[in-house]
Amino acid sequence: MDLTFSKLDFLKPELGAEYTGRGTHFALFSAHAEKVELCLFSSDGKEEVTRMPLPDREGDIWSGYVEGIGPGTIYGYRVHGPYDPRRGHRFNANKLLLDPYAKQIFGDIRWDDALYGYTIGHKEIDLSFDERDSAPYMAKAIVQDPEFDWSGEEAIRRPWNDTIIYEAHVRGLTMTHPGVPDDVRGTFEAIAHPAILEHLEKLGVSAIELLPVQHFVDDRHLLEKRLSNYWGYQPLGYFAPEPRYQSNGSIREFKAMVRAFHSAGIEVIMDVVFNHTGEGSERGPTLSFRGIDNLSYYLQSPEKMRHTYDTTGTGNALNVAHPMVLRMVLDSLRYWVTAMHVDGFRFDLASTLGREGYEFDQEGGFFDAIRQDPVLAGVKLVAEPWDIGEGGYQLGGFPHPFREWNDRFRDDVRRFWKQDNGMLPALSERLVGSPRQFDHSGRAATSSVNFITAHDGFTLCDVVSYREKHNDANGEGNQDGHSNNHSDNLGVEGETEDGNILAARNRRRRAMMATLLFSQGVPMVLGGDELSNTQGGNNNSYCQDNEIGWIDWSSMKPEFFEFCCAAINLRKSYPLLRHDRFPTGDLTDEHGTAVTWLRADGQNMNDSDWQDGERKTLGVLLTGTGTLAGTQILLVLNAGAPCDFALPKPAHSAWKCIFDSAGEGAVSPAPNAVETVAGQTAVVFLSEEIAADA
Repeated sequence: MDLTFSKLDFLKPELGAEYTGRGTHFALFSAHAEKVELCLFSSDGKEEVTRMPLPDREGDIWSGYVEGIGPGTIYGYRVHGPYDPRRGHRFNANKLLLDPYAKQIFGDIRWDDALYGYTIGHKEIDLSFDERDSAPYMAKAIVQDPEFDWSGEEAIRRPWNDTIIYEAHVRGLTMTHPGVPDDVRGTFEAIAHPAILEHLEKLGVSAIELLPVQHFVDDRHLLEKRLSNYWGYQPLGYFAPEPRYQSNGSIREFKAMVRAFHSAGIEVIMDVVFNHTGEGSERGPTLSFRGIDNLSYYLQSPEKMRHTYDTTGTGNALNVAHPMVLRMVLDSLRYWVTAMHVDGFRFDLASTLGREGYEFDQEGGFFDAIRQDPVLAGVKLVAEPWDIGEGGYQLGGFPHPFREWNDRFRDDVRRFWKQDNGMLPALSERLVGSPRQFDHSGRAATSSVNFITAHDGFTLCDVVSYREKHNDANGEGNQDGHSNNHSDNLGVEGETEDGNILAARNRRRRAMMATLLFSQGVPMVLGGDELSNTQGGNNNSYCQDNEIGWIDWSSMKPEFFEFCCAAINLRKSYPLLRHDRFPTGDLTDEHGTAVTWLRADGQNMNDSDWQDGERKTLGVLLTGTGTLAGTQILLVLNAGAPCDFALPKPAHSAWKCIFDSAGEGAVSPAPNAVETVAGQTAVVFLSEEIAADA
C-alpha cells in the first residue's frame, strides 16, 4: 500500500484517529518515546500492509495525516524508546499497541507469550526483553464513522431525588429472557429490546446502570480455566464499546440502545473503570499504555520504579494525576456524553482517581477538572468511594456533584433485619440519608446511593438463603469474595421446600426492599432481585458468564415483582420519601421535612432507648414543612416478634395504612389507635391534609 503523510491546512487538536471527510488524522501522546510508528492492516486484520513513522511532534503529541483512508481502516501503533524497567520504561516496538483513543475495536486478544514485553520464563523475569511480533495476537483499532441520526432524541437529566437506579449486566439481563430473540441475546440490541424495556417501565426504575461496556480483556488465567472476565473490570479501550456486546459489529448499536432507553424515559449510566487497566502488574502483557509510555500512564512504586504501585488489587493504578492521563479520562467521559448520549457514570474504585501521587485529595485535579467542565458537571456522577490502598476508604469524602455508593447502608440494613442487637442508632442514620457521612459542605440528602445488594455480593434471594459464600465454581478454593455478608439462611443453607422457611425468607426480602425504597437518598436495585434471582450462593460471579451469572427469568415470582412495583410507585407518590434535604428535628424548618423517632408505645425515643440493644422496633415520623406541609408519613420497622405500635396523634386526617410488607392487607385505624405490626415487617401510615370542598 503506497501511502504518505500529508499536511493538514487546519489545526487538528484531537487525539486518536479522526476522519476529516478526505482522510484520517492520527495523534498519540507519549512523553518518553523516541519514535512512533503507525501500522495499517488488511481488511481482515491479519496482514500489516504499511508501517509509517508519525512525522510530527509538538510537545509530547505525535501526529500525522493520511489522505485517502477513512472509516473501516484497521490500525495500531509501535512505539520506540528505552527499555529500562528499573527506571520505569518498558518500550518494545516488537509489540503492536492499541490506540488508547480507539473508538472501535477489531478482533479479540488471543493470548500468547508474544504479547509480553519480556520473555516469559526468563531468569530475569520482566527485566528481560522479548523480540517476537505480537501483532498476530492483538486486537486492533478501527477508524470509525461518527455519523448517527439522533433526531428527536434528548437527554433526560432527571433530578436525583426522582432517580431510582437499576444495576444490570448486558448479557446477564438478556441471556435467558424468553421474549428476546436467541440471535441477539447478550447484546446492546437485546437489552434495548421492547420486552426488556416493558419490564423496566412496569417496575418503575428511572435509570439503568450498566456494568462495564467499554472494551475490556479476558484474563489469561481465567480463559485457561474456561472462565472469562464476565463483569468487565479489566478495561483496555476507554472510548470503544465492547465488541462482544454488538450483534452486528457496529458501534451504532450502542447509540441505538441509548436512544431506545431515552424513548422509554430511562437514563443510561455507565460503570467506568479509570482506576486501572487490563495490563496488570509489571509482569502483565504489553497491549497499549505500558508500551506507549509506562512511566506516564501508571503509578510506579516510590521505592522501586520497576514495580507498579497497586491501590486497586489488579496489579496497576492509572496515574490520573498526570495531566495527559487526566485529559484522556476527561476526553473519554465527554465522548460518551456528547457522541454516545449517555447520562452519567459510576466510577469504580474512585478513591484511586482522587489520589494526587499516592494520597487521596478531595481537592485533587480530577475533581477540579470534572467540576469545572461544562459537559460533565451536569451529568450523573457516582463514586465507589474506596480502593484497597492506604487511606482508600473515603465514604462521604467526595465533593459535590458526586454521589456515592453507601456500603454502610447495605450492611446496617441487613444486620437490622437479621436481628443483630444494637442496630437502631445505625439504622436511623441510614433511613434519613446517612447525614453523619454526607450532611456537610452543602451536600444533598441524595448524596447517598443506597443499596442492599449489588453485582459484587449476594443477590437479595441469597442474602436470606445462605450464611456462607459458595464460590467453588470460580476455581479459587472458595477463598475469593466477601466472607462477612451479614446474611442468614433462616434455618437451611440454600434451597429448601420447607414452607415456613420460604415464608420467612420472603417476608425478610420484602422488608429489606421496602427499607431501601422508603429511605432518604437514591435507591439502587440489583437487576434480577425483583425476579427472585439466585446465584446459588456465589457472591463473586465476576468470571461466571453462564447460568450462575445470568438472571434466570423463569425464577420470577409474580407476587414479589408486584410488591416491588408497588413500593417503587409509593416512593414516587410522596416527596417526603425522597426529599433532597436532610430531615431535621425542627417542625418549624421550612426546608421540607422534620423527623421524630418513636418507640412502640408511641413516645419519643430517649437516650436509654437508643442504647437498648434488644430493641427491634423503630418508628420514623416524617412531617412535611414548608412546601411539603400538609403531609405526614409514619414508617414503622419491626425486625422482632409481632408487637402493638401506638400511633401518635396525626397532624391532619386519621392515619391510613398505605403499605404493609407483611402482605396482610391494609387497615385504616382511627386517630391514636394501636396498630398490630407483624414481625419482620415494614409498615407505612399516611396522614394528609384534606382539601376543603370547592
